[in-house]
Amino acid sequence: MKKWGFCHAYTWKIKVAGWLRRDAAAAWLFLAPSGAGFALFFLIPFAMGTMYSFMDSVVDGHYTGLDNYRELLQSGSFRKAAANTAYFSAVSVPLNLTLSLIFALLLNGNLYLRKWLRTAYVLPLVVPVASIVLIWQMLFDWNGSLNAWLSAFGLERVDWMKTDAARNVIIVVYLWKNIGYNVILLLAGLQRIPKDYYETAQIEGAGRLRQFGSITLVYLTPTMIFVVIMSIINSFKVFRETYLIAGDYPHDSIYMMQHYMYNMFASLDIQKLTAAANLMVVGILLIVMGLFALERRYRQFME
Repeated sequence: MKKWGFCHAYTWKIKVAGWLRRDAAAAWLFLAPSGAGFALFFLIPFAMGTMYSFMDSVVDGHYTGLDNYRELLQSGSFRKAAANTAYFSAVSVPLNLTLSLIFALLLNGNLYLRKWLRTAYVLPLVVPVASIVLIWQMLFDWNGSLNAWLSAFGLERVDWMKTDAARNVIIVVYLWKNIGYNVILLLAGLQRIPKDYYETAQIEGAGRLRQFGSITLVYLTPTMIFVVIMSIINSFKVFRETYLIAGDYPHDSIYMMQHYMYNMFASLDIQKLTAAANLMVVGILLIVMGLFALERRYRQFME
């Protein structure tokens, strides 16, 4: 009996191993088209761009080391674009997180018209930006609706897109486009917190502010870190909105990294373009890796 049981178990082990091998082969087979497309359109072009950033020409070029990066860092237009992008991310991302958290807390409660408000927050994700650019232009033009309202209240008109106020316009557009997605993520995180924690805290006499700091923020931290990462990535992709609203030559305050790379592409300076793209990728990776390290420490602390 023991020998039969051992043989039976060994036979099942062989069968399970065979199933796992077949499943792994099927999984790789289904993943192969996606992997090939990702390598063809992302990995290979990125590797070629990295190679071009160390050369003096795309055609029959020679290796020049870090010369392109040195020239890039000495360029006034690049430093301006990098400073504007950093300022935009430093202002818009915390503001986006704060407003998204406030709206998520409101939607998580018994708010009137809660379902309609959820739909309203999701609409900017569905509506293409290009289709509503005319509305933004009508709002912020010198003779637009916003200046008409300011004149009606006896205030001076503001040249929104030709002064430093253009930066505020782009921040507003960025918030309008991205708050809805963050609200959905934060709302899902809020609904995962057990209600028993709040009931226990109320019994022990904790107020709303104490509950928010000791329960809500603590258990919402992983979701908030993910929201911050996505917000930072989206803040580096604000070129589309800026270009559609302000055109080819925006005000200096909204001259972003993507504008610089677009100008390098227009002048066929591929070496500077790829060097700037690599520096931007490195910057984003450092920020994201720092946030992931913070999340890992948080998990270890909670355990």
